[in-house]
Amino acid sequence: MKKSFIFSLVICLILINQLEAQKGTLLKKVGNSMANELLGRKEKPAPEPEPASACAQPDVIMDLGGKYKLNYKEVNISVTNDGRVLVQDRETGKYYVIQGTVTTGPFSKDDPTVAEFESVNDGDKTIEGFIFRNKPYISKSGDKLLITFGGKTYGPYALINSFVVSKTKEKFAAFVVESILTTEADGKKMEKAMENAKTDQEKMDLAMQYAQQMQEKLVNAGGISNTQPKLVTNIPGVTLDPLTAIGGTLNGKVKYDDILLVAYNKVIDLQGKTVLTLKPEVVGGGQLFISTDNTKYAVFDYVKLTFSDKTALPDLFNPYLTKVDGKIYLAYMYYSPKKNSIMQCKVLF
Repeated sequence: MKKSFIFSLVICLILINQLEAQKGTLLKKVGNSMANELLGRKEKPAPEPEPASACAQPDVIMDLGGKYKLNYKEVNISVTNDGRVLVQDRETGKYYVIQGTVTTGPFSKDDPTVAEFESVNDGDKTIEGFIFRNKPYISKSGDKLLITFGGKTYGPYALINSFVVSKTKEKFAAFVVESILTTEADGKKMEKAMENAKTDQEKMDLAMQYAQQMQEKLVNAGGISNTQPKLVTNIPGVTLDPLTAIGGTLNGKVKYDDILLVAYNKVIDLQGKTVLTLKPEVVGGGQLFISTDNTKYAVFDYVKLTFSDKTALPDLFNPYLTKVDGKIYLAYMYYSPKKNSIMQCKVLF
């Protein structure tokens, strides 16, 4: 009985000590919380987690908390076709330009560096808009167009339906028409003459007259072949039949330093060979990238990069192909809450 009593007493003392210790800890926490509230102090919130697109050894592209002191939630980011990034600080109205891993700025809105990012709207279908978007390669020669590339001149052409340059700016390809039988102005002139004709005989005479004029233009153009679209390029060995290109678009961005023809669900090289077939779920899904060996591809849709093996990387921007130490990579950028920086990852591609 005595031993049992002593054992019970020891257990009670241990429990009392534990309760007192927990009470002290709880009071300390409550006291600290009340002190913080009374003094106006707030506990620092935990940083947001890194996005799933983060990699093990990223490059720091722009430190927003260091030299520049920018709030990521208050910046606008736009990207050019050549991979440059324009960052606008909405709070100050200043601009910064990122090229590779080098950041320059701040610039004002009217600075020539910022103006370089402005372009004619793609919806501008005028000849002037087409020339502006493709300067310095396209220029006017009378009522026709010239292509100047690598010190050589191609043309003149009555129409240039498509013109693209490779990422290294060493190659170009274009669909052109050397001569056209009738212009828009000719068509309007003929329509007006037909409307003013008073009799069926006058209309018949006008039709015969215009048919004769078109026949003469066809002869002067060198035959029907010169009125059909043809591929012009400085790439040697190209044998693409324009009929193969029907429904496809020339593209100089899908593969590093190459120009391919992107059709609805496949990619064709300039020899007319299908190099890659796209899965139905990615057809028309966004910006396309093709690996060096043509075995895989990736599609960028707004903020997500999806690879052909169904691997998906969310919360990123500005994917582009680049060459480092002789190897081709698919690079992309993301925001790191932990480092408060714009970071860049590179995937061997």
